[in-house]
Amino acid sequence: MNTGNSQKATNQEIKERFDQDVERFSNLESGQQTTIDAPLTMELCTEAAKYINPDARELLDIGCGAGNYTLKMLSKIPGLNCTLNDLSLPMLEKAKERVSANTNGQITVIQDDMRNLDLPDNHFDIVLAAATFHHLRTDEDWELMFTKVYKALKPGGCIWISDLITHDSEPINQLFQDKYGKYLETLGGPEYRQKVFDYIAYEDTPRSVSYQLNLLNKAGFKKTEILHKNSYFAAFGGIK
Repeated sequence: MNTGNSQKATNQEIKERFDQDVERFSNLESGQQTTIDAPLTMELCTEAAKYINPDARELLDIGCGAGNYTLKMLSKIPGLNCTLNDLSLPMLEKAKERVSANTNGQITVIQDDMRNLDLPDNHFDIVLAAATFHHLRTDEDWELMFTKVYKALKPGGCIWISDLITHDSEPINQLFQDKYGKYLETLGGPEYRQKVFDYIAYEDTPRSVSYQLNLLNKAGFKKTEILHKNSYFAAFGGIK
């Protein structure tokens, strides 16, 4: 899987693709067909958040898409105040519509690149980031986001990340690329596999789980946990 930064999609191009794809991302159970174990990782991330912060009041969903993760979180801790962030306005509008029907808490909507988020310090109990950090490009981008989230969390608060990943060992990377390719072929044949690999190469710059856990530690998180990993996808996080 190519994780280089040359010839990568711009934010505007990514935004336009997601603007056109709201309905597909509005399925609470499946979310994204190309994501291995999507329902399981959503369940684990939200369940972990509930176990760590059962009395949570403030939720931030970064790259919220159509709101699936927030809806799942509200099914476990009702009445949360929800801050929803996404680059795509149609996605945000859909998320707000769906979340509004499921909480009496305050809903705040922020349409912006996640790197531009101006968040209050020590404010959130739970931060969720599903299938979004892989759009970050440089090491500086990654460090900026993890530091930003750390500062925005209350002491004892947590972040849970469910995302496309890569691997530090090239042979292991090839192993999982081959396995993921076979999985994609079961969904739509060789042409579909190639289509998915092409847009990953164009849009995404994932990092390994070890890279991100190290970054969580560097940002100041006291504990880090891996909830699940399968092929090119993982769920993991940190507790402040």
